[in-house]
This record gives sequence, C-alpha cells and structure tokens, in this order.
Amino acid sequence: MTYWLDLFTYETWQEFLAAGAKVSGFRDKQWKVAQRIKPGDLLLCYLTGVSRWIGILEVTGPAYRDSSPIWSKNVFPARLPVKLLDSLEPLTAIPVIEMKDGLSIFRNLKSPHAWTGRFRGSLSKWDPEDGEAVIAAIKDALAHPIERPFDASKLRKVPPVLKASRAGAVTIPENEESAEIGKEKAPATQQEVTVAVLEQKETSAHTEIQWLLLKLGNDMGLDIWVARNDRNRSNHGRSLGSFSRLRTTLPHQFDEATNRTIELIDVLWLRGNSIQAAFEIESTTSIYSGLLRMSDLITMQPNLNIPLYIVAPIERREKVISEKPYAFASGEINIL
Repeated sequence: MTYWLDLFTYETWQEFLAAGAKVSGFRDKQWKVAQRIKPGDLLLCYLTGVSRWIGILEVTGPAYRDSSPIWSKNVFPARLPVKLLDSLEPLTAIPVIEMKDGLSIFRNLKSPHAWTGRFRGSLSKWDPEDGEAVIAAIKDALAHPIERPFDASKLRKVPPVLKASRAGAVTIPENEESAEIGKEKAPATQQEVTVAVLEQKETSAHTEIQWLLLKLGNDMGLDIWVARNDRNRSNHGRSLGSFSRLRTTLPHQFDEATNRTIELIDVLWLRGNSIQAAFEIESTTSIYSGLLRMSDLITMQPNLNIPLYIVAPIERREKVISEKPYAFASGEINIL
C-alpha cells in the first residue's frame, strides 16, 4: 500500500465534503506528482491549523486536470478521483503530536519543531509504517471517539507555502488575514473559551513589546514597520498603526518572495530604503517560527547586512539558543 499526505484547511475540507467527497484537488505545480499516484493508493487527510488527522481517502482513478468550481479560494486543477473511507470531526480528529512515539517523523529531530516540515505541502509520500499507524489511529477514533477541545480560531488558519526565490525554495506564510474574511467562527466549548482567554493574555504581551519597539524606533527618528497582519492590533487602546513614522510600503529593492517574508516580521526600523534592524518577538509563539522567518530572509538575501534580533523573556533564553543552530545555516542573530 502506498500512502500520500493530503492537506486540508477546515474550509477546504468542508467544501470537499459538500461537493460529494469524490474529488481531491491540488495546485498546478503538483501535477507531476499527482500523475504518479495510482488507483488504490491512500491519501492521509491532515487538518491544518489544529494539526490533526481527519480522514482517509482511497484513490479510484488516474489524475486529471479540471477547473470546475469546488473550492472557493483556489481552483486546485490537478485532481484525483477519490472515495471517502473514514472521516472524523475536528473535535475527535487525532492530534499528530499524540502520535510522536509511533511515527518516524518524530525520530532523530534536530529541533523539537522540525516535524512540522513534513506538513508544508500535499502529496508527499509517506513511510508505509507511518501510513498504517495513521490509519489505525483514525479507525480507533471512529470506534472510540474522544473529544479534544481546541481554540476554534485555529480552524481558520492556513498552512505556509513554499515560494521560489533566487536562493531556491523558502518558507513563505500565506496571508491568514485575507483567508479569514467572510468566515464564521466555529462554536466554542467552555474549555475553548478558557484557552482563548489565556491566548489573548499572551497575545497582549506580544503586542505590548511590539508597541514599545515601534515607539522606540519612532522616538529615535527612524521610520518603522509593523507586521502587515498586526497593523490593526492595539496595546492598551493605542493602535500599532498610529505612529507618525509608520511606513505603509517597504523598500522595493527586493524580489516579491523576499518582501513577503519581510512584511511579516514583527518590527522593522528603517532609514530611507535601508533596513536598520529587524525584530521577531517570541514571548508567546513557537520560537522556531521566528527563527525560520529570519533564516528565510538570510537565505533569500545572503549579502544583506542588518542586525537581526529575537526578543524573548529571560526564561526562554536557553530555548532560543538551543533552537538557533537548527534554523540558521549561516548568518548571525542577536538575542534580547
């Protein structure tokens, strides 16, 4: 049996089911891989945002091209005819992290978060033993369902994608903000509400540090930039987008892929078209994600000579230091 990974957002999964659960679609760049998939192969369905296994599909025919509408945000023209074998609800779906002792992707990791690299794109071929373990876990969840509450807002998240630059493939996050427009928030359990409140407190700490870095740069007479998806946030009633020296556009000397990475960095200080410093604040989120964004920037612009800073609480300093070598093959980063 051959197993392949099939990524879904909550939205694309619901659209897939609403269309009859007979067709799984992929981006045009995955057409060559899709043609290698044979009838009888199994697709392991993974729900992004909440990082859970949600279903099993059996391929019933060869790949084909089609642009007829199924999904609202993308066409996904490289398509496979499928049969839905098993399906879970998000609440009873299997968190991949619960299978860390049974999947090979968790062995010999250079970083605690390195396993996430296996979930950055659909149609990666999976080890047969891992595929069998996922199938067994899903069937067990169907027979003995267990609800595992989560923050409902995570269902609206979309996975990062790979973009090409002059230095090769790098990780560029999708625009989560635009992907959320027009979506209704799923009903939350009391436990989800509790989690959301705690996350909101943590987010406030992150936003406060952002605001202080922006104010410092503004007071120093530098132009400043705040991550595009954070511009509407406020710190104690003070909008991050209200500073007099806040830039609305970035310098144009970089290619599109580089700019998409730069515009998501938490805080930038600029003088004219020159970036004076870049800051990633890791008081609440995964440290590795900030390091990876800085690493992508260095990969795309190896001759870029600007100070890069990870800002983290003192209790996370050792964690930053331990993960730094795995994210950076070259370049320097400062820890504050």
